[in-house]
Amino acid sequence: MSTMTRNEILEKIRSGESFDGVDLSGADLSYETLKGVNLAGANLSEAHLQNSNLQEANLSGATLSNAFMFGCNLYKANLDHVVGEDVNLQDSNLEEASIKNATLLHVALLGSTLNRANFSNSKLVRARLKRASLRGAIFDGADLENAHLVRADLTNTSFVNANLTGAVLKNATTDGTNFEGAQGV
Repeated sequence: MSTMTRNEILEKIRSGESFDGVDLSGADLSYETLKGVNLAGANLSEAHLQNSNLQEANLSGATLSNAFMFGCNLYKANLDHVVGEDVNLQDSNLEEASIKNATLLHVALLGSTLNRANFSNSKLVRARLKRASLRGAIFDGADLENAHLVRADLTNTSFVNANLTGAVLKNATTDGTNFEGAQGV
C-alpha cells in the first residue's frame, strides 16, 4: 500500500518526478486531470483512477493488477509492457493507445473505445471486450484465448497470427477484419 497521500502524489506528478518503481498501490487519483503524466514503471495495483484524464500518459511497464480505471481517458497513452490481472477499464477511451507486449489477464474493457489501438504481441487471456469498439485496432501476434468479444465492432481490425482459441465473437462486426494465420477462428 502506498505510503504517499493523494496530495503528495499529485505534487510529485506536477514536479515531473519519476515514478519508476514507486509503490502507488491503493492510491486514489479518481477524477484527476493527469494528461501527459509519466507513471512508467509505477506499481498501481489496486489504485483508483476512475474517470481520470490520462490522455497521452506514459504508463509503460506499470503494474495495474486490480486497478479500478473505469471511464478513464487513455487516448494515445503508452501502456507498452504493462502487467496486470483483473484491471477494470470498462467504458474507457483507449483510442490510438499503444499497448504492445502487455500482459493484461481477465481485463475488463466492456463498452470501451479501442479504435486504432495497438495490442501487438500482448497477452489478453480471458479479456472481456463485449460491446467494445476496436475499429482498425492491431492484435497481431496477440494471445486472446477465451476472450469475450460479443457484439464488439472489429471493423478493419487485424488479428494476424493471433491466438483466438476459445474466443467468443458472437454478433461481432467483422467487416474488413484480417484473421490471416489466426488460430481458433
